[in-house]
Amino acid sequence: MFSKYIHKRIKIVFIIIIFLFILIISKVFYIQVIDYKKLNSYANGLWSRNLPIEANRGRIMTSDKKIIADNLTTVSLVFIPNQIDPDKKEQIAKEISAILECNVEAIREHIFKNSSIERVHPEGRRLNYEKADKIESLGYEGVYLVKESKRIYPYDKLLCHVLGYVGIDNQGLSGLELQYDKYLTGSAGSIQYYSDAKGKRLKKVENYVEPTNGIDVELTVSYDIQNTIERELENAMTKYKADGAWAIAINPKTGEILGMASRPGFNPNSYQDYSIEEINRNLAIWASYEPGSTFKIVTLATALEEGKVDLEKDTFYDGGSVNVDGARIKCWKHGGHGAQTFLQVVQNSCNLLVNTGTHLSLLRTL
Repeated sequence: MFSKYIHKRIKIVFIIIIFLFILIISKVFYIQVIDYKKLNSYANGLWSRNLPIEANRGRIMTSDKKIIADNLTTVSLVFIPNQIDPDKKEQIAKEISAILECNVEAIREHIFKNSSIERVHPEGRRLNYEKADKIESLGYEGVYLVKESKRIYPYDKLLCHVLGYVGIDNQGLSGLELQYDKYLTGSAGSIQYYSDAKGKRLKKVENYVEPTNGIDVELTVSYDIQNTIERELENAMTKYKADGAWAIAINPKTGEILGMASRPGFNPNSYQDYSIEEINRNLAIWASYEPGSTFKIVTLATALEEGKVDLEKDTFYDGGSVNVDGARIKCWKHGGHGAQTFLQVVQNSCNLLVNTGTHLSLLRTL
């Protein structure tokens, strides 16, 4: 009787063990097969670290393929504090601050900071190759130089107000750089590596994610026309000691802008050296100006094209003023110019002309 009772208990225990074993196998199967992707992504999130690689900003070029906004490849300094030997942190801070010619406290703050990755900003941004080579030669673990792209304008002030400029993070701040920023800005890449819970780098193959460069933008502006406008505006500013000057060249058939410039100008490569008024005022489209007598040529050209007047044969008597729809328009010359041909009207810049035969009016545009 007692033996049967013992055997029964053994069977129950055995069944329980088998049941637990099946549960364990099922759980392992669920983790390894069904829930693998989810858990693996969590694990990668804990282990993986990314060293960012900046994409090149899209170039801006003229209609004749002159690149007027380009990119220069530079490097920037990045620390992985947990990978740096604690006994060497003070020494590294002193050596790197000497290379960057900055306060050692600024570098020390980055090195001793409790973070997974520390970008040295602004002291370590956009380094020249001389400083980068010196830092590279130190060979310290946890000290990295990552690729960055710096915006450059090869022709300095050319089309400066239209192009605008970018900030230190290559974000458009004015002009076309701001207007088309989402197209010009690419997608950053990275070097992915794995680290343990303490941030120490694991010996595993790195994964390189290539950055996607921004989209190039081609303008309707002609380099030759723009260069001519810029040169002549500079000459005019010097000759007449003017406070400002601006010009626009437009294709009359399509409305395309072939050239546009304003003075005073600025160099987008060093926009920090200029005032807000100088860099943000594109006077060619920002300022208002009464064309006055210069628009008489447009009105007369229309009359000639329509065959309404003959410059040599048709005449007009300027009495000094004329009434148009209840408004009295006066000539700039008191008493008027008297009898004159249409050609003389243009030569004398007469403010008014009414030909009773054709009801043609050439009026000063205000």
